[in-house]
Amino acid sequence: MSEGVPGAPEGEGGRGPGTDAGAGPQGDTAAAPAKAPDTAGGPAPLRVLLADDEHLIRGALAALLALEDDLQVVAEAASGPEALAMALARRPDIAVLDLQMPGLDGVAVATSLRTRLPGCRTMIVTSHGRPGHLKQALEAGVKGFVPKTVSAQRLAEIIRSVHAGNRYVDPELAADAISAGDSPLTVREAEVLEYAENGAPIAEIAQRAALSPGTVRNYLSSAATKLCAENRHAAARIARARGWL
Repeated sequence: MSEGVPGAPEGEGGRGPGTDAGAGPQGDTAAAPAKAPDTAGGPAPLRVLLADDEHLIRGALAALLALEDDLQVVAEAASGPEALAMALARRPDIAVLDLQMPGLDGVAVATSLRTRLPGCRTMIVTSHGRPGHLKQALEAGVKGFVPKTVSAQRLAEIIRSVHAGNRYVDPELAADAISAGDSPLTVREAEVLEYAENGAPIAEIAQRAALSPGTVRNYLSSAATKLCAENRHAAARIARARGWL
């Protein structure tokens, strides 16, 4: 879709001409098909990788997508590192990634695939669609960002569209991102706030961030002020809820 119109196609993304089924050697050399033909002579199905740490959700999604003749789930993964390894091994056309996974999250996997497997399109499917996550995903080259509440049929349609070169962002998630705006936190403020999220004391945060305790206090105070929070714990909750951590 156009970047300013959530949910609308970004471009037609049509494939180049393929070779006729009965073409001779010259035709094969001049214009190879966009995808290798299957045994029936038609285009091969899109190869899909599914990554989600919830086995039930991943299995149900794989079963539903298997009902689509033009989609083939070629790999499944339960963690970020496994998703990256499976993608590099199986080389799917598109990777459908859960946002929050053990080891590496979906955005980190998409970022790595962007350089290591540039032919693979990436999508994020999440139940935690916060505004900051959407921005991070788009910056990582993710072409689809949808909630897990989407129907299997609609997800299949989005997979096809994304593979064709279009971008799809759930309209509600896009509206939330626009209303929330960009994070007011600096990189260092976000870092120490994330360390403080689970109640770590100043001394521990200072050690982990390689900062002095006084500098840590200054960063935490600045973050709380920017987020209109009464203390660092409240600031961390606000930043997390908006996807800024």
